Amino acid sequence: MNVVRRRFCLALVALATAACQPASAQEDPTKYPTKPIHIVVGFTAGGGNDIIARMYGQKLSESLGQPVIIENKPGGGAIVATEYVAKSAPDGYTLLVGASGMAINPAVYAKLPYDSVRDFVAISELASFPLILIVNPSSPIKSVAELVNYAKANPDKTNYSSSSASFQLVTELFKQKTGAPMQVIPYKGANDSVLAVISGQVTATIADAGPALSQVLGGHARALAVASPRRMEELPDVPTLKEAGADVDAVLWSGLFAPKDTPPAIVKKLENEIIRVARLPDVIARLKPLGILPVGNSSDEFARILAADIARWGEVAKAGNIRIAQ
Repeated sequence: MNVVRRRFCLALVALATAACQPASAQEDPTKYPTKPIHIVVGFTAGGGNDIIARMYGQKLSESLGQPVIIENKPGGGAIVATEYVAKSAPDGYTLLVGASGMAINPAVYAKLPYDSVRDFVAISELASFPLILIVNPSSPIKSVAELVNYAKANPDKTNYSSSSASFQLVTELFKQKTGAPMQVIPYKGANDSVLAVISGQVTATIADAGPALSQVLGGHARALAVASPRRMEELPDVPTLKEAGADVDAVLWSGLFAPKDTPPAIVKKLENEIIRVARLPDVIARLKPLGILPVGNSSDEFARILAADIARWGEVAKAGNIRIAQ
């Protein structure tokens, strides 16, 4: 009788312990996913990161057999969305599409509510994309040299729009290399940043190809240069910044992150899925016209890219004395 009572008590203790454990600890990672996955994007709909998130989300949903819901949480240069995911349960059901701001925000913000390395697992790089330097089509500025000369002659009137610290630091690098004085005007999203140029609110902007390319091809914006190692196929007559005399090469990326302590088996499954999706012909074909190159790499490789970019942009921010109170 004592043995039976003892076993009954032990069973009660086991049940109570299991009830106190988070759902992520009880779920078998090999059966993941068993419910919808939420992918959070820190920018407004229609920008490059949002387009990439929705493309991959659709393919993940098809292969994993669960809905993949894209949530846009813009604000604070993606800080709002990044903090939200950092504090989410590490169960693989709340993920972040993080842009290069994951490496750039630590360089410019005096204080962040998260750590890009310690609070996240870098799953895989989704894509890389060039940036386009644009001005209003009615602007008298028709080249990079003319923009630099105009800025030097009109330092109080020359400004640029930026939707995140990523674009601000790339433009700061441009300023450091050319000596062009330009004041930053912040906007919430990439589309808003591009529209600011089209409406004449700002002199110029450096934006990702997602929202900028269609405006250039439609004649609503003038492209002066692309910030990439080579010219874009869609803009064969537009030089790279290096060809235009500015020693700037800045290709940004978009990647998938999970909160720290996410089970390795879930991370590996998502990593393999991203690598597979990045190589699908229809994904490549749909992203190519936007100047977006699907990547797909290992978690370890992506973590190394993140660390290298944190060091690089930290130097740019320090040289420009850029620090944003948060």
